[in-house]
Amino acid sequence: MQITHFGHSCVLVEVDGTKILFDPGNFSHGFEGLTGLDAILITHQHPDHCDVARLPDLVAANPDAVRYADPQTTAQLNADDVAGPWTAAHAGSRVDIGSVTARVTGGRHAVIHPEIPVIDNVAYVVDAEDTTGRFMHPGDSFYIPFEKIDVLALPSAAPWMKLSESVDYLRAMAPRVAVPIHQAILADAGTGIHYGRLSDMKDAQTEFVVLDKESATQV
Repeated sequence: MQITHFGHSCVLVEVDGTKILFDPGNFSHGFEGLTGLDAILITHQHPDHCDVARLPDLVAANPDAVRYADPQTTAQLNADDVAGPWTAAHAGSRVDIGSVTARVTGGRHAVIHPEIPVIDNVAYVVDAEDTTGRFMHPGDSFYIPFEKIDVLALPSAAPWMKLSESVDYLRAMAPRVAVPIHQAILADAGTGIHYGRLSDMKDAQTEFVVLDKESATQV
């Protein structure tokens, strides 16, 4: 499997000949020129995960890609006719994409503040031909699927979390490989501090891999 990080929460996963793009948001750059995608999957409606200004060109360049998003985002994109139609990804559903399957789980965004309404947020678990739980993108949540995940996209910094929670989530999930995402709100110096703490405090069996931006990495 190859993963390319386009910054923040946008990653391209290539596995068993299938190319899936997750969360093309407005803090991410470089995904605009992608072609040959099999799927575009969005976890939730926040603009750092779903850039409505750039979605039309992305979809136009990938007309055969299936398009799924959480139910609220799907309703908004279809109502505003943004690169649609989009299909709602409901927790518990499955999407066959080429030779792999994306299972939809989770359901709710992490709490930012009690006075801010909680929105939909789905997590995607990708099953490869020979490995169940080959990859998971949790969006803005610390959802635990209670199964073994091989490679985890790990939220590393956000208004809805503190670093200790990311450490606890990483330990609870105990993936073979963790790749940090959702770091765009950090300054460069802060990124190093966060990544260093996560790397130091992970379980011994987990490899912590910081992906080079816009460069495919084998994991």
